[in-house]
Amino acid sequence: MKKKKREYLSSELVKSFARIHGFEDKLVAFEIKDFLEEYLDESLFSEIKSVNIEHKCIIIKIISPLLKNDFKMRRSFYLKKFQDKFGEEKFNDLQIL
Repeated sequence: MKKKKREYLSSELVKSFARIHGFEDKLVAFEIKDFLEEYLDESLFSEIKSVNIEHKCIIIKIISPLLKNDFKMRRSFYLKKFQDKFGEEKFNDLQIL
């Protein structure tokens, strides 16, 4: 199936709008959440309350104490994974709340 030209342009338009108005971090946070949805199974992903980026720090809020502890123990692994996928210059820290 061929991708419609209009779909590609609308995606670029959203990125351009976000860049102009300072919402780039929010778009990347959505991409990180999408990545986690693919990476984790459905039951684990449902425990993730929110993903945000503030001052080059990814902040992930997790409901489940067990999953929160797992993320904290593997914090450097996840940070490296996000840096590899989205660019090392975008993040320098990961907080699990």
